[in-house]
Amino acid sequence: MANQEYNISPPRKSDQGETIKLEIRKYFRYWYWFALGIVLAFIGANLYLRYTPKIYSTSAKIKILNKTKGLELPSSAFIFNRSNINLENEIEILKSYRIIEDVAKKLDLTMEYYEEGNVLTTEIDKFPFEVTKTISNDSINSYKQYRIVIKDNSFEISEGNLEISTKIPNFNSYNVEHNLPFEVKVNDKGAMKRLKGKTYILNFIPVSSATKKLKGSVGVSMLGKGSDLLSLNHTSQSRYRSEKTLNALIEVFNEDGITDRQQISKRTIDFIDERFKFLAEELDSIEVGIKDFKKSNNIINIESDAELGLSQRTMSEDQVFEIENQLVISDLMKKTLVSESSNTELLPANIGLSDANINVLINQHNDLVSERDKLITSAGENNPTVKILDSKLQNVQSNIKASLSAYNTQLKATKSQMVGRNQKYAYQVASLPLKEKLLRSRERQQAIKQSLYLFLLQKREEAAINLAITEPSIKVVEYALSGGGPISPNSRSIYMMALLGGLFLPFGAIYTKNLLDTKIKGKDDVTSRVGNIPILAELPKIKKDKNLVFDNPTDRSVQSEAFRILSANVNYIIPTGDNDLGKVIYCTSTIKGEGKTYVGINLSLALSSINKKVLLVGADLRNPQIHTYISQDKNRPGLSNYLHDESIDWKNLIIKGFERHVNHEILLSGDIPPNPTQLLTNGRFEKLLDEAKHLYDYIIIDTAPTILVTDTLLISKYADATIYLVRAEHTEKNLLDFSKSLSDSGKIKNMAYVINGVGASRSYGYSYNYGYGYGYGSSED
Repeated sequence: MANQEYNISPPRKSDQGETIKLEIRKYFRYWYWFALGIVLAFIGANLYLRYTPKIYSTSAKIKILNKTKGLELPSSAFIFNRSNINLENEIEILKSYRIIEDVAKKLDLTMEYYEEGNVLTTEIDKFPFEVTKTISNDSINSYKQYRIVIKDNSFEISEGNLEISTKIPNFNSYNVEHNLPFEVKVNDKGAMKRLKGKTYILNFIPVSSATKKLKGSVGVSMLGKGSDLLSLNHTSQSRYRSEKTLNALIEVFNEDGITDRQQISKRTIDFIDERFKFLAEELDSIEVGIKDFKKSNNIINIESDAELGLSQRTMSEDQVFEIENQLVISDLMKKTLVSESSNTELLPANIGLSDANINVLINQHNDLVSERDKLITSAGENNPTVKILDSKLQNVQSNIKASLSAYNTQLKATKSQMVGRNQKYAYQVASLPLKEKLLRSRERQQAIKQSLYLFLLQKREEAAINLAITEPSIKVVEYALSGGGPISPNSRSIYMMALLGGLFLPFGAIYTKNLLDTKIKGKDDVTSRVGNIPILAELPKIKKDKNLVFDNPTDRSVQSEAFRILSANVNYIIPTGDNDLGKVIYCTSTIKGEGKTYVGINLSLALSSINKKVLLVGADLRNPQIHTYISQDKNRPGLSNYLHDESIDWKNLIIKGFERHVNHEILLSGDIPPNPTQLLTNGRFEKLLDEAKHLYDYIIIDTAPTILVTDTLLISKYADATIYLVRAEHTEKNLLDFSKSLSDSGKIKNMAYVINGVGASRSYGYSYNYGYGYGYGSSED
């Protein structure tokens, strides 16, 4: 045998793989909780998916057309140059309250349709019967709800939660007087039989609320950097309603862009129509004057007598005519500038001025006015950008006025020169009659007015063509299209979350339980605190309905094999000696209920089964328990009687508790004395042990718990070895410090631990099989 320092189960450091394995086995012990958690989580996820409204996503794609690439008209100078595309501005316009409000009015989104189910109320496209709103949108000032219940041959309609309802017989409200803001009618009454008992909900909401709701559900984004494509998205419970909404939004936005681009053409037409009135009156006056002049002077035809002079004069007159024509047009433009009520009105473009700088300034003015009008619509007049545009408009108008004045001065100077030259030619034709000169003057005025009239008529036709064939502002790349499945709730994500939740909740509960559990579970918990104190064995937990002692020496159960192993290991901690005297082994524990009596009895039986003479002594005089295992009277004379009465021989108190164990004898505790400490220390207990050592191979002593009384500590010096019991799922870990201190201080001699009831904590992964394939199965085999 080994000496006292031999360590039956020295402490060791577990490697990482073993630690992970043990952690997994802690939780795998409760696999059924994980399975139940997953099943319940999947049931909850299925119910959630079944009764949660399905949200579908609808998307469309549009391309913002470059407004500088318009339709080429016969007069390319009439094309309006526009700025490059700014998609951020277009996105803001698309999502502006004005555009969204037009969509809400166009689709009549002030009415919402719902079908009420047993659990879930679902939004639908429309009712299976005809509903006609009888009030205007402006009269809907607050939220109103109407419940429509289908009965046998009628509707029952109630407002909100009011119990008072309006009955509509024959499913036709047109024949009934009522105060409802709508009419209902059924064309196919046979279909109503299938819908009997169903409830539908009609909501009326103000236009502002419908607009805000739609504005919040519409998303617009750019498709990549550098792209002029926009993606429109809308989510709702109805795919058809979403598609209809996005298509309406595209249509309204396109019409708004076309209307905006038609403003200059409309302004040009209005300007030319105003000028036609004055030109027509002037032409009529000149024609009447020529007719009166010829009539009064009897002029029919005048022959030219100086061909060269006439040709030169004609050329000069043509030049004067062109200059006067420009003067008239410039005067008209100046009058237009003076007559405008503000600097934000569009100016007529390309009306015949030959000065290119003035035409460029007019086009710049019109571009700034268009940009300002569009920005005011979405941003307001107090926007800083609007103020900057106002300043630019003032500068451009000042430049136009200055350019017109300079151009007018230039024309007058040129005209003065041309008139002087014309006078020179007039001298050459001085022979012509004065009447011819006056007639030519009138005909020249007529030609000027007529030419201007024809020019403006041409420009009016060009503006009308532009107005009629204005190009669209967008190109629809992809009309509204809904996805096949709902985006919310996402079944894959929900089931994944359910799986994680079903695993996490049992895991968290088990982890919390283990975290708060301060009781020992097995050998690792003991070795981590007691250091080098040996651990002789780990005994499996035996169910209460099983036999707690093996009274059959040939028993092959797990319990009997465990105690045979313990009996073998005990020999390694007993000191060796030359004498053949019996060995005294104490069985003690820290507190009550750790199994010291149970282990003492079975250890003694295990030693007896290998033909060793064994005496089991009940030294726990305060709370004896051995008698309960052999069905003896608690007050049967025993150790206490011997210690108290010197006339009693302890050998006469010995009994046989187990018939099959012929080498096993028991000395019970006897009557419970009032002074057990004095009895154990009066010398007779030591005498008993000395005598018993000559008669028995092993004396197993069942002693009192150490933390409660000092009985065991007072007699610990008589022990050859002390088996210290701890019990899994019963002994607190901090109690190990107490027992270790007893060993370290020498109060308990040659101590070793035995862990009882290890099978009670399979969560820590401890599982012990004492068969090992050598034929030692359990007694049930």
